[in-house]
Amino acid sequence: MQYRILGRTGVKASTLGFGCMRLPTLGSMDRIDEPASTALLHNAIENGVNYVDTAWFYHAATFGQKGFSEPFVGRALSGGWREKVLLATKLPQQSIKTAGEMESYLAQQLERLQTDHIDFYLVHGLDGESWDRMKALGVREFLDKAQKKGLIRFPAFSFHGHKDDFTRIVDDYDNWGITQVQYNYMDTGYQAGYSGLRYAADKGIGIVVMEPLKGGRLANNLPPDMKAVFDGRPERWSPAEWALRYVLNEPRVGLLLSGMNAASQVEENLRVCDQARAGQLSVDQLKVFDRAGNALRAKIKADCTACRYCQPCPSGVEIPELLAALNASSIWDTKDAWMTGYSRTAGKQDKCTECGKCEEICPQKLPIRKLLKDVAAVFGG
Repeated sequence: MQYRILGRTGVKASTLGFGCMRLPTLGSMDRIDEPASTALLHNAIENGVNYVDTAWFYHAATFGQKGFSEPFVGRALSGGWREKVLLATKLPQQSIKTAGEMESYLAQQLERLQTDHIDFYLVHGLDGESWDRMKALGVREFLDKAQKKGLIRFPAFSFHGHKDDFTRIVDDYDNWGITQVQYNYMDTGYQAGYSGLRYAADKGIGIVVMEPLKGGRLANNLPPDMKAVFDGRPERWSPAEWALRYVLNEPRVGLLLSGMNAASQVEENLRVCDQARAGQLSVDQLKVFDRAGNALRAKIKADCTACRYCQPCPSGVEIPELLAALNASSIWDTKDAWMTGYSRTAGKQDKCTECGKCEEICPQKLPIRKLLKDVAAVFGG
C-alpha cells in the first residue's frame, strides 16, 4: 500500500481510506450486514489500509437521525484492530443548537466507537452559513479543548459549500489538521474544487478526497459514448481505475475515501492505490478525462450524489431516487422502468409542495423543485 503524509499533521496515511457510509446492508440503510462489512474492513486493513472514516449520521434510516455506522465501526475495530488504524468521525453540526451539545456528542461518539480518542474529528458538512453559526457557538474553542484533553488528535472539517466560503473557513482557524473535500475529474471546479484543494494544501492542511467516483457514477453503467473513451485505450483500465488514478495523480491529495461494499471493489481499490503515483499520468492520458467528462456532462440532468441529506422530505417525496431516474432516462435515452428504476418511485414527484427545504440542505445546491418538474415531464404524472 502506498502512503502519503497528511499535511502538517505529519501522519502517514494509506492513500486508500475505508469509508463506512455505503456498507453492505440487509435491505435498508439502517440494517448493516455486519459479518460481510466486518470481513471487507478487516481485509482492507490487513492489506495496508490504515484510515477508517465514519460519521454520526451514516447508515441511519433517514438523514438527520442517529445512524448505525459508528457502533458498527466500534465493534469491528475491537479486539486489537483499533490500534492498526487512524479513525475519523464527524461532529454533527447540523444537530448542534448549544455549545454544550458539542461535548455531549463527542462523548457519545467515543462510547459508540469504543475508543478513548478520535484521530481526526471533522466538523461535518460545513458551508459558510453553518460555519458562522458554529463559530459563534465556540466550536474552535471546543476543538482546542478536546485536543488538549487528548480526546481528539487533530481538528478537521468536511465541506459542502461555495469555494469562497471554503477559503474563509481555512483562514478562520489556525489548527485545522485535515479537510475533506469532493474532488474527481468531473468536479474540479465544484464546491472547494481544485483551487480550494490547492489553497488548503499550500497552507499545510492535509487533503482527504470524498466522492472520487462521484457516488459510483464514474465507475458503473456509463453511457456508451463515455465508456468507449476508456475502452479504446491501451491501458485497459476500468472506468473506476481511471477515476481513482486521476485523484491520486494530484500530489497535494493525501488520500481518497471509497465506500466499498463488495470484495471486488476492495481488491481493485487496493491494487490501484498501491500502484498509482502523483504526477504519473501522461499528457495524453490526462486528455482522456476531458473527453470522458464532456461525454458524461452532456447526459446528466441532475448532479445528485445520493447523499440523502434531503431526506426525509416533509411530503414523502423520494428525491434521490427520482433524480437518479431522471439521470438514467437521459443517459440511456429510455423511460424503461428497469433501466431507470422509476417504477419504485412512480408518481411521488406529484407530492412536492415546493416548500424548498430540500434545496436549503442540499450540499450540491441543486434546483430540486425544478428538477422534480422535469421528472414529471419525462415520466408523466
